[in-house]
Amino acid sequence: MSLPFRKKAPVRSYKGGVFANYRAYKKYLAEDFNKRCGYTDCSHDFFGGKDNFHIDHFVPWRKHPEKPELKTQYSNLIYCCSYVNIAKSDDEGSYLDPCNIDFNKHFYRDNFGNIIPNDNSDEAKYMYKNLKLFLKRYGIIWMLEQLEERMYKLQELIEKTGDSDAKCLFVEIGMKYNNYKKYLRAVQ
Repeated sequence: MSLPFRKKAPVRSYKGGVFANYRAYKKYLAEDFNKRCGYTDCSHDFFGGKDNFHIDHFVPWRKHPEKPELKTQYSNLIYCCSYVNIAKSDDEGSYLDPCNIDFNKHFYRDNFGNIIPNDNSDEAKYMYKNLKLFLKRYGIIWMLEQLEERMYKLQELIEKTGDSDAKCLFVEIGMKYNNYKKYLRAVQ
């Protein structure tokens, strides 16, 4: 079964002035990217928050000295995790801008949250390989977020009703968690 890559796409909305240092945009990028990596959709919470996230220059400014504006142009900045930013570095390959392209048309997730490129998207296959989107950490983070969402629902049900629905949801969470643990053991 294939699941959507992300629920909410990032949108660059900053309309303020131009900063001399691109790092000054970080708080705006964090909000525009929903506090998630533009390339993996992982929450920055799993990486230690905003202070540990990076800013990628979609078009590497170092490779284009004739375009110094690329260094601080907001439309050229991507909020991302350190793993992806380091993997991408100054590569100018076939990348999709997460604010300009619907990643759900190029990637999907399997039942364990692993990122899978669509066969008909050369860009997605390129990114999958070069950004190491196949790493298990991204599926694990996705599964933890799914578990967390269900735990919040369960907490609300228990607080509101004390109903047997809460018990059923708890059983569902427990079963998914145990199946996931079996899966992790099988892939080692």
